Amino acid sequence: MQVAQLEVAMDRAHAAFTGKAVWAGPVARDFTEELTGRRTRLRVLAQRIVEELENELRGTPERVARSSAAG
Repeated sequence: MQVAQLEVAMDRAHAAFTGKAVWAGPVARDFTEELTGRRTRLRVLAQRIVEELENELRGTPERVARSSAAG
C-alpha cells in the first residue's frame, strides 16, 4: 500500500504542471522536465524496493525449526 502511495505521490503536481499552462517559459519547462524525471525515478525506485523485498522473502524459509530459532 505504501508503494502505491509513493508511485502516485507526485501525480497531482505533475498533472497540474503538464495538464494546463500554469507556468510558462524556459524555467517552467525545466521545472516540468525535472518533476517528470523525479516522478519516474520515484516509481522505479519504489518498484525496485518491492522487488528486493520479495526476493528476500522468497529466500526466507516459511518455517524454522524451534531449535534453529533459539540458537
